[in-house]
This record gives sequence, structure tokens and C-alpha cells, in this order.
Amino acid sequence: MYDSFLRRSALLRQDSQNDSLDVYQTLVFCELLDLDKPGQMIIRDAARGSTTDELHYFNNTFTYTVTVNIKQELIKPHLEVFKQEFAHTFYPVCITTLKNYLKKREDQINKKITPNITLTQTANSDSGGFRVSCLATGFYPRHINLTLFRDGQPVSDHEITGGDLLPNGDGTYQMRKSLEISADKHKYTCSATHLSLDNKLIIDLEDEPSRLHIGVAVLMLVCAISVILAVFWMRRQAGRQRLIDPDLML
Repeated sequence: MYDSFLRRSALLRQDSQNDSLDVYQTLVFCELLDLDKPGQMIIRDAARGSTTDELHYFNNTFTYTVTVNIKQELIKPHLEVFKQEFAHTFYPVCITTLKNYLKKREDQINKKITPNITLTQTANSDSGGFRVSCLATGFYPRHINLTLFRDGQPVSDHEITGGDLLPNGDGTYQMRKSLEISADKHKYTCSATHLSLDNKLIIDLEDEPSRLHIGVAVLMLVCAISVILAVFWMRRQAGRQRLIDPDLML
């Protein structure tokens, strides 16, 4: 790789009025397709902040593109040598390294966590209307399709705010999409598709009050149980006091 840097920098200097080369950069990446099938590999070089050339390799086919004014007869001998290094060294090493890395991270890569979806409507004091928000959080992997519907039709993108994918502190992700509405009587729903879901998950806005009622009912039940336990404890303490105090026994 160091020798390649020297060869390429020498070619670039021949096309430059300045003998010095400020910055020389190389970007190398490869990919794996499904079933660990080797995919493409690309090497992209740049000098002084601009791309100079790019070498693309896939299915034993090379594609070479030059974006600077370098004579082809100067490049050709070096290119043939580099193609051999590319096919027999760089490409196999890159693919093998990527496979080993993915194997080490297999548990993390293959995990699937179902998103928690909520659809809420809150008053907007600034506009005097309301804001409908669909929040998907706690999901992994990061890709998710989150869509807001009005009366069964997707809401256009220019009406939607948010939609940015944000990381959570536990390695999962979240996404929120919101819509400003007036006091109309449309029906709003939110749908989500994700790798962790067998089918599309659809949440209706009208389902939210029922969840609130369930929460209130559970809270009232907890309070009632607490009162019963407190009364039982007080009676038990009073019974113990009668056994200890002789006057109370009389």
C-alpha cells in the first residue's frame, strides 16, 4: 500500500505545477451480499480534496475512472500491476476481514427488538389546534417505516414534521412523526413495518383513550388494595394491643 501511494503521488505530481503534494487520501471498502456472497469493492483516491481516480471491482471485472488530466500511457503500466494486487491480495483480504468481523458481531447484528408504538393527540397552545404524534421507540435494527394516515390515506410528507432516526441510550432507536391539525373529525392512524414484526402494526388514535381508562382503572384498583391492607394492619395492631393491656381485656 505504501508503494502504491508513492507511485500514485508521482503520477499526480507530473500533472501539477507544484512539486509538493499537500494531502493524498485513499478510501477502500468492500461489501458482502446475502448468504455471505462477496460483493463489490471500490478504491477511491483523492488529492488536495478532490477525487483523482476510482477503481471498481465486481464479478472479476474492473472498471477504472480517472477524473484528473493524466496521460493514459503513464497510468496503464501501473494500473495493470495494481489490478493484480487488487484481485489477489486486497479483495480477498477485505472480504475475509469483513466475514470475520460479522461473525464476531453475529448476535448483535441478528437481534431483533420490536418497537413500542404510541399515537397521541395534544393541544398546541401556539396555533390553537392540536398535534398528532406517532412515536416508535426501542426497536432494533435501525430501519423502520413509520407512516401517518388520515382517513385511511397517507399524509403527505410536506405536512409531516420530524421523522429523524435517533439513537436511544441502550443501543435501540426511536423515530417520531408529527402532524398539526385543527379541531376536525378525521380519523388518524399510524402504521409501522419493521424486521421484528411479522405483519404491519397499525395504531388508531381512538385507541389511546381506552388505554388511559385502563391505566386509571388499574390505579384505582391499586389504591383500593392499599386501603384494604392498611385497615387490616390497623385491626391487627389493635388486636395485639388488647392482648397486652389488661384493662382493654376487661
